[in-house]
Amino acid sequence: MYSEEIEKLIKFALVDGKVSDKEREILIRKAVESGIDKDEFEMVLDARIYESQKTQEEPKTEGPNTSAKPKANSNKCPNCQASIDSYSTICAYCGHSVVDRSSNATIQRLFQLLTEAESQRKDEADTILGAFAEALSDGPDKVDSKKMEIISSFPIPTTKADILEFLSLAYPKAKQAGNIITRYSEKNKLHNEFALVWRNKCKQIIMKAKFSMKDDTETLNEVLHYAKELEIE
Repeated sequence: MYSEEIEKLIKFALVDGKVSDKEREILIRKAVESGIDKDEFEMVLDARIYESQKTQEEPKTEGPNTSAKPKANSNKCPNCQASIDSYSTICAYCGHSVVDRSSNATIQRLFQLLTEAESQRKDEADTILGAFAEALSDGPDKVDSKKMEIISSFPIPTTKADILEFLSLAYPKAKQAGNIITRYSEKNKLHNEFALVWRNKCKQIIMKAKFSMKDDTETLNEVLHYAKELEIE
């Protein structure tokens, strides 16, 4: 509908299904600069946001800790108490680094969910049918498939500390093992199937960070380092 650049920016902003105030401001400015009517663009943008949120809400599967209660000051700068966007890492009003706000989606919670899923493997294998099915399976078993789904559906972290921690711990898991010949060997196959899932999650986080952290050059450079290592544009 719009130019490739505008469509790409909208896509980046909607990675997590919502657009912050700062992202909206950037999108509208870029649209106006491209000659798009401001009122028309805002109407289209609101429709895109609605469609994205509706798509994400429809499955309504049991998600990880999505009902955690937010703290009263979760969107306030701890220094000047100004309202700030959830993805901001620097307060636009006083320049304070925002790193202490709690997040509903930390990688520790993700690993806890993966550990709980892994604990079900023994129960599955204890049944004759389960052991037989696992032996015949050529791909991920039931537990591995569940773990992949947990990673894929896990919410994108919303604080600077959580984003960097997630990328630092997920990065080695997102790297393919083996070379072009051994990549699909029995030894590396499962690891590389998981690596693809981890890489896709890292890509979502990197896309969001590139759009939302333009005012935090230091953090953005760290994020771009992981993007380069994972060959994510």
